[in-house]
Amino acid sequence: MIIQLKPQVTPQQVDRLRDILDQKKFTTKDVNTQKGSYLIAIGKGDFDIRSIGFMEGVADIHVVSDNYKLVSAKWKVDPSEVDLGDGVNIKQGGLALMAGPCSIEGEEQINNTVEHLKEAGIRIMRGGVYKPRSSPYSFRGMGIEGLKLWHEIAQRNGIKIISEVMQVSQIEEMHDYVDIFQVGARNTQNYNLLDELGKVDKPVLIKRGISGTIDELLYSAEYVFSGGNENLLLCERGIRTYEKASRNTFDINAIPILKAKSHLPVISDPSHGIGIRDHVPAIAMASVLAGADGVIYETHQDPRKAFSDGQQTLNFRQSSQLANNLRRVMKMRKEML
Repeated sequence: MIIQLKPQVTPQQVDRLRDILDQKKFTTKDVNTQKGSYLIAIGKGDFDIRSIGFMEGVADIHVVSDNYKLVSAKWKVDPSEVDLGDGVNIKQGGLALMAGPCSIEGEEQINNTVEHLKEAGIRIMRGGVYKPRSSPYSFRGMGIEGLKLWHEIAQRNGIKIISEVMQVSQIEEMHDYVDIFQVGARNTQNYNLLDELGKVDKPVLIKRGISGTIDELLYSAEYVFSGGNENLLLCERGIRTYEKASRNTFDINAIPILKAKSHLPVISDPSHGIGIRDHVPAIAMASVLAGADGVIYETHQDPRKAFSDGQQTLNFRQSSQLANNLRRVMKMRKEML
């Protein structure tokens, strides 16, 4: 059960409400986010919600059977949206495009990518400064100094930044230089990290785990929301299966299912989803037709020279063409609905 509290609710009113729920054998948890205050009540007994519905301080009550209650679509009238400022919004019915290299490599690369994004009308740049690599000998990123350089250039050009945070200790140092924290597939169930991201005032994109289920992705989002941060994005990026013909198996089914199960925006990652450059555009367009609210993909001026993931990275010409095609597909989707 989710009890929405009025903005002017007093501590005494919350205590009175909690006492009644305790008597009914319900355990409670306070959740205070950027957008509202909630009391989550967990219990199995029969309970007439009308007995507390008119109590002072209560705005609304929602009975949600899902274990991931706060991210469930069963209580939100309107889908959530993430506002990055400067007219950059990620929401249902929109098409947020995020593009950039797998790894931030240097000033020239950043400048070239920013210019490409501006020409393509893309407002959010992706890139890694801390890279979780399978091999310890691979390039592992430029670190915080690379992020500061990137932020300076991006801010000057009106570009927002999304970058992966790998551990709790990186949150504070990255905070002022990113617009969206990304939780990668390897950290989707790093609950210490998710708990700490619940305390920040920046949006968080959570990628589906390498072999994670849809519900496990929603549970991960619930950790962040229940910690106090409801500016969340869900990302389908493909899962590991027995199929070896592609890097991962992109689960197109996950997009409409996530949209049905949750009120949070859903983003697709076709670059990691299939891992083959020539097929990334087709998967990206299919994901938009399936209902994705945005697409995050990799682009580099010369993918053959990229420090990482060059095999799945589009060059700037291919990226511009994809951005245009995605907008055409989005228009088609709206006409079909």
